[in-house]
Amino acid sequence: MESLTEVVQAIADFGWELVAFVAMALGLLFTVLFKFTQIRRAPEMVRLITKGAAGQDGGISSFQALSMTLASRVGVGAIAGVATAIAAGGPGAIFWMAVTGLIGAASSYAESVLAQVYKRRIDGEHRGGIPYYIYHGLRMRWLALVAAAVAFAAYGFLVPGIQSNNISSSVEHAFGIDPVITGVIVTALVGFVIIGGTKRIVHVAQMTVPFMAVGYILVALVVIAVNFDRIPDAVGLIMRSAFGADEVFGGIVGYAIAWGIRRAIFTSVAGVGEGTYGAAAAQVSHPAKQGLVQAFSIYVDVLFVCMATGLLIVITDSYRVVNDAGEVIHAGQVSADLVTGGANAQVAIDTVFPGFGSALVAIAIFLFAFTSQVAFYYIASSNLVFLTKEKKNETSLWVLKIGTLVISFIGAVISADLMWAAGDIGYVTLGLINMVCILLLLPVVRKVYRDYEQQRKAGVDPVFDPKKLGIDNADYWLTASHSTADAKEH
Repeated sequence: MESLTEVVQAIADFGWELVAFVAMALGLLFTVLFKFTQIRRAPEMVRLITKGAAGQDGGISSFQALSMTLASRVGVGAIAGVATAIAAGGPGAIFWMAVTGLIGAASSYAESVLAQVYKRRIDGEHRGGIPYYIYHGLRMRWLALVAAAVAFAAYGFLVPGIQSNNISSSVEHAFGIDPVITGVIVTALVGFVIIGGTKRIVHVAQMTVPFMAVGYILVALVVIAVNFDRIPDAVGLIMRSAFGADEVFGGIVGYAIAWGIRRAIFTSVAGVGEGTYGAAAAQVSHPAKQGLVQAFSIYVDVLFVCMATGLLIVITDSYRVVNDAGEVIHAGQVSADLVTGGANAQVAIDTVFPGFGSALVAIAIFLFAFTSQVAFYYIASSNLVFLTKEKKNETSLWVLKIGTLVISFIGAVISADLMWAAGDIGYVTLGLINMVCILLLLPVVRKVYRDYEQQRKAGVDPVFDPKKLGIDNADYWLTASHSTADAKEH
């Protein structure tokens, strides 16, 4: 089993390297084609989130859709992933994570626009995502079925176990609680939420995600504020390391770039398509609106949460860096052991809140991983609806619910190494399919982008008309029932 895990993990590692750099290339392309819309329209992103209309006609609000997306995006990678990037690439990896986040937001914009254009209203709910725009946009049903099957398996039966494993491990380390007990509690909580259906999932995401993200960032900011005098040195070190100018980390600038890009893509999954399912659920008057909102979710994940973690660790010197030969080239205050992952954040928080680092990080990981599990179920259910010919089959959904809960418990009590590796391959496969497809559908995204920009320039609140733009199969937008209530928000 160990050798199998190693082989699968090696395949997954290679795949992630490929996905990370393809995603970066696409992000650069979209950034140029859309004239840096993810930066130009940043104020509008905030306006759309805070003043968007409430969801109608079975849809949810832009803020609720953002919360759903962040529930899946802001995971343990925002803590452990950042520390791993620093350990392998030095402090400069943080800078390249930020750059990748800015660029990757353009990919999130593109895929979210497509999710909105080709979504469907199914049994009173808005459903869409990768398989929907592959089928209705590219008219490639076989590829859509492959994408839906991969996503259904990964999000329904692999990734939930990984998240519960993260929860049980952190809780056991911080509080000494048996993983079995943690597994029962987490499984019961997940069951309570997903059995309540989409409305309860949305409500939990809406209430929990802002609290967990803001709470974690505030703790990090307190630690950073206490070390205020060290900020200039920490920022200077990050910048020097990023460009190979630091005498200690200059020799690993290539690793700084590679790990910064890889970890930013891993935690944000920009371009991989994970956020498309939440994006499709939103009720908006124009697809570009939700594209901008979903681009903002990358900022929250990478530029806010990940950067808070990175600066927290660097400013307190709570990291070690090891080169590819296994030699320690920097040993901060964690020199007794090679600390990686969430333990770095624990050490950093302990410098200001002695003895509370483990507990605070465990709570953060619990919230991040729990909300991810809930969001992953929604993603799996959207793919299941597509696989069942865009009809909600209650029997199939109950099989998914039970399967998700079983995997959630099993993941909490066993080693999840093989599950991690298999889940990574699922991500890689889905990501490559999605990136090829959004590139093929780029003409549609450009039409939507130009239409939105023209309407905004004319001083009107954009409303989408696919017939006017020559976009076929955008059936939802052709029905008289779809609401444009949020057109009054301008």
